[in-house]
Amino acid sequence: MARKSDFPACDSWYSHFISYGETDAMGVVYHAEYLHLFERSRSKLIRESGMSYAETERRGIMLPVREAQCRYRVPIRYDEEIYIHVGIEKWGRASVDFIYEIWNREKTTLHSTGKTSHACVNLEGKPVRVPDWLKNLFL
Repeated sequence: MARKSDFPACDSWYSHFISYGETDAMGVVYHAEYLHLFERSRSKLIRESGMSYAETERRGIMLPVREAQCRYRVPIRYDEEIYIHVGIEKWGRASVDFIYEIWNREKTTLHSTGKTSHACVNLEGKPVRVPDWLKNLFL
């Protein structure tokens, strides 16, 4: 996974305060919530690039997750403000990979790193080449 210093140029930061409902009985963010945080940051990156994810679906392209990875480093607790750094790591012929880092407010503690790989499919679920208009959003 890329570190802050060599993060992809096409990136975004998403800020988030941890809600009580995102924590488990131990008072830390429940492990599956990290995937929700990744999704929110990914949606923000797409929107900041000029199009909502809903619009990509209206254009006939969906990006289902085909693989997800998360490395938990330092627990995150209720009401902490965090920043999720997201970027596009790699484009494939019919896929795209996003990478993530979750930092504390001061960006001094790395809480987590992650990656999601997405297939590019049409509305029938068949793999298709990543359209140029989608790649061009992120250039």
